[in-house]
Amino acid sequence: MEERPIEKLMEEIRPHIEKIHATPHKAVVAVSGAGTQAVAWLLGVAGASRTILEALVPYGRESMRAFLGFEPKQSASAQTAKDMSESAYKQAKSQLEDDSPPVGLACAATIATDRPKRGDHRAYVSAWDETGSTLYSLNLHKGLRDRAGEEELVSNLLVHALTVLSGLESGVELGLTPGDTLEIERVEHGSPFEQLLSGAVGWVVMRGGSLSVESEAPEGLLPGSFSPLHKGHRGLVEATGKLAGMEVGYELSVINVDKPALEEAEIRKRLAQFLDHETVVVTRAETFSKKARLFPGRTFVVGWDTAIRLVAPRYYGGGTADMMVALAEMLVAGTRFLVAGREDQGTFKTLADVPVPEGFECLFLDIPEGQFREDISSTQLRAMRED
Repeated sequence: MEERPIEKLMEEIRPHIEKIHATPHKAVVAVSGAGTQAVAWLLGVAGASRTILEALVPYGRESMRAFLGFEPKQSASAQTAKDMSESAYKQAKSQLEDDSPPVGLACAATIATDRPKRGDHRAYVSAWDETGSTLYSLNLHKGLRDRAGEEELVSNLLVHALTVLSGLESGVELGLTPGDTLEIERVEHGSPFEQLLSGAVGWVVMRGGSLSVESEAPEGLLPGSFSPLHKGHRGLVEATGKLAGMEVGYELSVINVDKPALEEAEIRKRLAQFLDHETVVVTRAETFSKKARLFPGRTFVVGWDTAIRLVAPRYYGGGTADMMVALAEMLVAGTRFLVAGREDQGTFKTLADVPVPEGFECLFLDIPEGQFREDISSTQLRAMRED
């Protein structure tokens, strides 16, 4: 097929990209093997900064590993394109400074080169947003086009996918021939809790009564089962918020050591106890080591009894060495623990009664008894209800 001038291509694609730039969607775009022309088009039309947060070309093995966090089994496959678009979506979400909808767009392809190539010429384009993902599987008529022609087709498909991802009706002419095949598959993510329970996402935030996936968590978090939520929890959140001068929310893990994971109905039942102005982060992190990895730089609000377990080697499986490694990792992550006192066998115990290992004193800060004291627990409340 005859190669078309770049100016002509830009003239045809410009109106479509202008419409994309007029939407509030913010995208991270990652392409490998093909699709760089689409990146040039998107950046070459005025208003690109309203749409493109970042554009990446993870072409080599090391760059792809750095982008995904692992090495894919195959560079040009449907799964790699999906993984790339999910990673792009998460990066877009992490870079947002407003309420714009984040989207991830990716391409994993193998097309014509300057030497004969065995196998099909194909491209997989994946578009990822909060509700689901769309996969475009394109098999090109091998030998019909040179590399520039195949690049044009794949780039048109990327612009088409981003148009649809931005909530627009696409009028992009792909330039398909009878020898090309294109299959489109849409998969919905499911509810935020389905995603969490399956391990597809790391946490869900309930703020103002609304749920969001992996949005920003408060600076301070009070972990608990909240079965039930009681006035002591609320008092501790209020006191530590004032003491530390930060937003403090609640953290509920759906997984607990030696217990089955909470089902969605039970998660919703526990969340129903909270008021609209209260923020709850729901995770799969049953240990503080995992919580610290999910939320670096956060302050966790704990009681004296939890602080005792944090410095008890038996809770780390392998003993003292494993405990010291875990504490060191939390220290490096910027984790801090605010420790509230608690009555134990008639004596009010505080941080001063916790045997913190030497060198880790800065991990822990005391909440003065005058700032907060509440001697009732969820366990006691459950026992009182059963009586």
